[in-house]
Amino acid sequence: MTLAANDRSLDAPLPAHAPISTGLVLFALAMGGFAIGTTEFATMSLLPYFSAGLNIDEPTAGHVISIYALGVVIGAPLIAVLAARISRRTLLIGLMGVFALGNGLSALAPNYHWMLAFRFLSGLPHGAYFGVAALVAASLSAPNRRAQSVARVMLGLTVATILGVPAASWMGQVLGWRAGFAIVAGLALLTVVLIALFAPRDSVQSGASPLRELGALKRRQVWLTLATGAIGFGGLFAVYTYVASTLMAVTQVSPALVPVVLAIFGLGLTVGTLVAGWAADRALVPATAGMLLWSAFWLAAFPFAAGNIWAVSLVIFMIGSGGGLGAMLQTRLMDVAEDAQTLAAALNHSAFNTANALGPWLGGMAIAAGLGWTSTGWVGAALALGGLAIWIVAILDARRSPGRRAPGL
Repeated sequence: MTLAANDRSLDAPLPAHAPISTGLVLFALAMGGFAIGTTEFATMSLLPYFSAGLNIDEPTAGHVISIYALGVVIGAPLIAVLAARISRRTLLIGLMGVFALGNGLSALAPNYHWMLAFRFLSGLPHGAYFGVAALVAASLSAPNRRAQSVARVMLGLTVATILGVPAASWMGQVLGWRAGFAIVAGLALLTVVLIALFAPRDSVQSGASPLRELGALKRRQVWLTLATGAIGFGGLFAVYTYVASTLMAVTQVSPALVPVVLAIFGLGLTVGTLVAGWAADRALVPATAGMLLWSAFWLAAFPFAAGNIWAVSLVIFMIGSGGGLGAMLQTRLMDVAEDAQTLAAALNHSAFNTANALGPWLGGMAIAAGLGWTSTGWVGAALALGGLAIWIVAILDARRSPGRRAPGL
């Protein structure tokens, strides 16, 4: 497949150049997602090692994870607005360069406070990278394959949960925790090279400006779509955060089996992302509602399956498949953001990081209240249904505004 001139999701088509394999472009973009996913999830498994290395206790070391998420939430909209007049190819290279720098410095952090600063720096490019990469991927595709192209970029993150995280964790254990961050910096630099080689050269869109990007914040459909992700995706994180503890305390498996089940979650996430891209290209609105219902069902099944390793492994796979919601909402934002797509696409990842904070917080409250480890499943199901309720409100609102109706309604 060669570079398509069609650019339904962007304001102007990319200029024609020598044919470039779309697959190579998507691979380059997905490599960045692989680097981001590796550091986002591997940091949790490296926590005991860098807490000891920096002479801090583990609860304090947890702030290193939180500050990264804060960087994502702040960086996504800030960069999208300030970089409105930068071409997308150049922006992607710059974002990955900053990401490589942040992780390289994290590997050299001399103490806790510098580690906080470097992790915050590492988080800043995260949301903007995924948002811009999704827009570029969609611009390379026919209108009926946009969501599948977005899903392929997201595959980098999902595959990271299967391959990148175990590899970084292993390196951290064998070579020291600093090696875990150093390998991510190397992956980011590889992404810079791949994007420079394969991403099509584009020009700044006519009329692009920070003010125009901020126009996305005036649109109810953008906010409702973001709220769907911030609430609905929280269910997945409510269970995932405590799944290791649940496996050992309730299922009573050996610690050696925990990584295997987490890899099964990653497989589910990968399959779900592929299926979600295919379904969204055919019927985005009902497919998104179906994905939220699917997630609610399997999250509610988690408490019943937790006592058996085979049953809980199946349910964890199914819960992971609900992660396909990300590609669906990313595509929806392309439809409703009109001429402010960069900011809206970047904010999608701020919404997911909000879910990553909300789900574990509510799940932790349920556990602390004495409801048991498996209560996270009920919390997760409630959040998924909450996301579905917001999605229904969004669709009804769009149908009441026919002049501003998004495609698919």
